[in-house]
Amino acid sequence: MVLEVAILNIKKGLSVGFENNFKKAEIIISSMKGYMSHELKKCIEQNDKYILLVNWETIEDHEIGFRQSEEYQKWKALLHHFYEPFPTVEHYR
Repeated sequence: MVLEVAILNIKKGLSVGFENNFKKAEIIISSMKGYMSHELKKCIEQNDKYILLVNWETIEDHEIGFRQSEEYQKWKALLHHFYEPFPTVEHYR
C-alpha cells in the first residue's frame, strides 16, 4: 500500500466552493483502479488549508492509472483552480 499526501492551500475565501467540488471529485477518485481509501482534513489553524490522504494499492495506480486517465481531467477541472500554490504531492510506504 502507498499513501499519497498532499497539502492543499486554497485561495482565500474559496473553501466552501472547494469543499462542494471535492464532494463531486471524491466520487471520481474512489472509482479508480487501485484506490483504497481517502481522507480530507481541514486545518484548524489556517481556514483555507487542507490535507488530502489517499491510500493506493501501488504508486503506479496513482501516477499512471489515475493521473493519465480521462477521469483525472474531470478531477482537475473540478479542483485545480482552487489551489494557490499548486500542491506538492508525496508518497509514503
